Amino acid sequence: MNGEVMGMPVGQVNAVLDDELVMRIGIPHRGGRLAFHAFEQGYPAMVSANAFWNSTKREFVMPAATDLTEMDFALDSAGFSAMTLWKRKGRQAGIAGVYPWTLEQYLEFANQCGARWHSAVDFCCEPQVAGNAEEVDYRVNATATLLESALRVTYEWQNKLARTMTAREVANMIKPVVPVLQGWDRDSYLRSLDLTMQVWERWQPWLALPL
Repeated sequence: MNGEVMGMPVGQVNAVLDDELVMRIGIPHRGGRLAFHAFEQGYPAMVSANAFWNSTKREFVMPAATDLTEMDFALDSAGFSAMTLWKRKGRQAGIAGVYPWTLEQYLEFANQCGARWHSAVDFCCEPQVAGNAEEVDYRVNATATLLESALRVTYEWQNKLARTMTAREVANMIKPVVPVLQGWDRDSYLRSLDLTMQVWERWQPWLALPL
């Protein structure tokens, strides 16, 4: 093992970021002209997880050939798409009865699809789905709860791998999520930040500060 430490990694970062602000192009598809144009222009991208979901098979599917595999893309949890589907069709089979996929399905795909980093599952707060302050407050709380769940699953998976792998191998195989702040005004976003940090700090020093 070349002197590498066996077991759980410590002080993990959830994303490797550039020194300057990066603007990502939103792509709601897993290929096609938009992805090709982003690839041709060298644009970093943010791709919706919904683009990869096969509702018939009830699983995420990565295409055998797509320009996304040749470019810098991050994975978005598709919270707004999930909320819109939930409002239109009612209870879903996955996360909190809102998402069509489970948390484990999302995290597994996120760590296998080649994304540079992946966002945490969240409950969005746009007026189309959160019509008043109480609903925004609920979604801010739910977003923090989902972050806690994602970190717990990630820790459990890493802990199993750590029995037979080095800390470096474990950290490279399964990465922690990038938190999402939710809200609709200054106060709700600040409360979301506070809740996010309360959750994250419970998992230090296993994790470094979030990016």
